[in-house]
Amino acid sequence: ETKANCGDDSRADNEKDENVDAAKNQSKLEPSESVCKALKEAVEHQPTLDILSQTESSVTETVSIGTLPSLHYLNESVFEQTAPERDDGEHILLQTVTQNTDLITGVYEGGLKIWECTYDLLEYIDDEGETFSRKRVLDLGCGAGLLGILALKRGASKVHFQDYNSTVIEQLTIPNVFLNCEEDSEDEGEGKKDGSPPAKKRTLDSSHHSLSDHCSFFSGDWTSYLSLMQRKDPMLKYDIIFTSETIYNTDYYPSLHNVFHKLLEEDGVVYLATKSHYFGVGGGLYLFQRFVEDKDVFQIKSLKDIDQGLKRHIVSLTFKKSRL
Repeated sequence: ETKANCGDDSRADNEKDENVDAAKNQSKLEPSESVCKALKEAVEHQPTLDILSQTESSVTETVSIGTLPSLHYLNESVFEQTAPERDDGEHILLQTVTQNTDLITGVYEGGLKIWECTYDLLEYIDDEGETFSRKRVLDLGCGAGLLGILALKRGASKVHFQDYNSTVIEQLTIPNVFLNCEEDSEDEGEGKKDGSPPAKKRTLDSSHHSLSDHCSFFSGDWTSYLSLMQRKDPMLKYDIIFTSETIYNTDYYPSLHNVFHKLLEEDGVVYLATKSHYFGVGGGLYLFQRFVEDKDVFQIKSLKDIDQGLKRHIVSLTFKKSRL
């Protein structure tokens, strides 16, 4: 009931920094190949009953922070150990295990690990008492989906989850969202009279219904994702966009900024959790802040600084008033 996977933050930081360093060096040697790999067509995924039923025998963890509702997710170590048994059309699970890497640029963008800035943002939300009643929320670069799951538990009307990798969405994000919907369904189903469907089937059906009503799941690069969302009629815009540890690569800044610009409501807010600097790749808060200022679309505001280990930050982006 504590922050599992968060015990050795400095080791995790170093692992990601080393991996992104290697990826950057590779991209310098083969720039055209790197660019091609970065273009990954966006796909919308459906939370099928077959995917949801796979959680029945899963090993799970729970994170509890302050007054926030408990958040459940698949155990990372067990997930890695069972990688060869999982459906993985992208073939990333075995690669991450055999290569002992948390990042393969343009192939796998780190979504299987819960990075520490996600916990920073959860703690900030707890400190501020933020609720999401009737809000439309995007968890961008969602990975395990904890930020979007929290919004869902705290009253959001619609939550969209987006990650680069389809395997992450299908094998991790959707099951994690289901685990939390399942708990809520069980709570609501207590005291059912005789004659109701069996508890397990009732929970599965009701959770599937809840996911279909309130959640959507997408994979692909940000440019393709934006294009997919702009083709929807009516086009949805978000009141809140959460994104954590997504500005480690400066090559991704234009597409990330475009998603914010085109999909955020005029009075909406982006919450970004990040490290000051990602060694090797060269990305980080200060370079991204300069990029945002040059674009002159958003006001970027510091909300919280965390000094333990590598310096980390929570910032917000809102549209400049001169633009409204």
